[in-house]
Formats: sequence, structure tokens, C-alpha cells
Amino acid sequence: MTFLNSTPMPRNSSSITQFLLLEFADTRELQLLHFWLFLGIYLAALLGNGLIITAIACDHRLHTPMYFFLLNLSLLDLGSISTTVPKAMANSLWDTRDISYAGCAAQLFLLAFFISAEYFLLTVMAYDRYVAICQPLHYGTLLGSRACVHMAAAAWASGFLTSLLHTANTLSLPLCHGNAVDQFFCEIPQILKLSCSHSYLREVGLLVLSACLLFGCFVFIVVSYVEIFRAVLRIPSEQGQHKAFSTCLPHLAVVSLFLSTGIFAYLKPPSISSPALDLVVAVLYSVVPPAVNPLIYSMRNQELKDALRKLAQWTLFHRQ
Repeated sequence: MTFLNSTPMPRNSSSITQFLLLEFADTRELQLLHFWLFLGIYLAALLGNGLIITAIACDHRLHTPMYFFLLNLSLLDLGSISTTVPKAMANSLWDTRDISYAGCAAQLFLLAFFISAEYFLLTVMAYDRYVAICQPLHYGTLLGSRACVHMAAAAWASGFLTSLLHTANTLSLPLCHGNAVDQFFCEIPQILKLSCSHSYLREVGLLVLSACLLFGCFVFIVVSYVEIFRAVLRIPSEQGQHKAFSTCLPHLAVVSLFLSTGIFAYLKPPSISSPALDLVVAVLYSVVPPAVNPLIYSMRNQELKDALRKLAQWTLFHRQ
């Protein structure tokens, strides 16, 4: 093991061979409880998102822009939860805290990539719902197959570029405050806490630029839904309003869950911050949404329910 000296001398990140992650508990019983709890959540996320991906891929009736973007969302959710939870489960099971430098760098990059790409994709999905409800006659023109592929690719590419810039910048900073990460996974804000006070201003500037971009996406989502609600309320029939709302509410619920947990995690007042609360909030924004999103989208979506039912019947039939 390689530990940093207690004296706050600047050390290049490359001289660190490992980081120490925050442990969930100091008793073996609670560590095993966390392992089984995370295993259950992880399996639920794998099953839910895997079923949605398979159903959309196999059912030609779901080959529409809305479900194409939902398939991409499920892929990002699988990537996001697979970045943090398996390592946390392994640490709880084997009663260890360490993560290699390469493993920490991979978590930094992948988590920033999947979360950024998911946010950009949710913005694209808001545009999809806006066109479907506010400009239905132009839906096929504005959201053709090529346009959908380009928008999804732009979301993935934007997430990749954002993550690459932040990860490279963060890992180039000298560290003065040890190698103990105050979280159960590696994330950029926690690594910044370990950096020398005079060296992280460059990353802060990059974070401000990213925050402005994310705020622009947020404004776009809000404006889109204002127009959507205005259009829905003008629909004369109550049945038509209900149908329109049923296609928007799952996306709105996912956006609300994604933003509320993320905003509280990073913008909560320091006065209410504590290690236990930070741990709970990190679970809420990094673990819960990927597991809950499939449930949100399948609860009120009859087309998706029918596709999942057909998939289950086909599976059972071929097993017999």
C-alpha cells in the first residue's frame, strides 16, 4: 500500500498508486447488509433496463423516436450504475476500502460520461415530446430516423467530450490532502477536495462553463414543458389530454428525479452536510435513478407493457 504523508506537500497524481474509498460501516454485519442491499438494487436495475432494451429492440411497433431515445437512456443507466455499484459491493464483501489509481480514474471518467450524456439525452427527449404534442404534423419530418440517430449520437459525444475534459483536468492536479476519498466511489468533487488549494481554480472554471451549459439545457426542458402543457390544455377531449399527459409524465418524472437528487447532492448547504448524509445523497443520485427509471417508464405505458408481456410469453414458450 502507498499512503501519502500527513504533511500537506504537493504530490503529483501519478505518484499515487491507490485511493481509499469511504466505507459504509465498520461492523461486518452492516457491511454484508450493504452488500446484499446493493446486490438487490443492481440486479433490479440490470433486469429492468435489460427488459426495456430487449423489448424495444425486438418489437417493431416500438421502433419510434420516443422508444429509440428510451433505449439509449436504459443503456446509459446500465453504464452509470455499473460504474459505481460493483466496486462498492466488492469492498463491502471483502472488507476493504482501496481502489487503484487506474480504477479511480476510470470511475471519474465513466461516471461523468454517463451522467452528462444522460442529461443531454433527457434534453433531446424533451424536444421529442415537444414536437410530438405541439407540432404533430411535422413529427415525421423533424424526427426522422437519421435525425434521431444524430441527436442521440450528439448526446453521447457531448457526454464523452465533457467527461474527457473534466477527467484529464482533475487528474493533472497535484494533491496535498492525502488519498482518502470522502465517498464510496471516485467523483470529481471529491478528488478536488484532495488537491492543493491553489491548483483547482482551473477545474472550477471548467465546472462553471459546464454549469452554464447544463443550465441552458434545463431552461430548454422547462420551456418545452411549458409549451407542452399549454398545448395539452387546449385539447378539447379529456381522453386526448390524458393520452398526451401519459406520454410526457414518465419523462418529466425521470427528469425531476435526476435533477432533484443531483442538485441536492452538489448544492446542499454546508451547514447540513455530514458524512452519513453525503453517503445517503450519493446513493440517491447515483444508484436509485438507474434502478427506478424502468419502473417509471413501464408503469403507465401500455405499449411497453404489451411488448414486455409478449417477450415474457415468447421466453416461456421457447423454454417449454
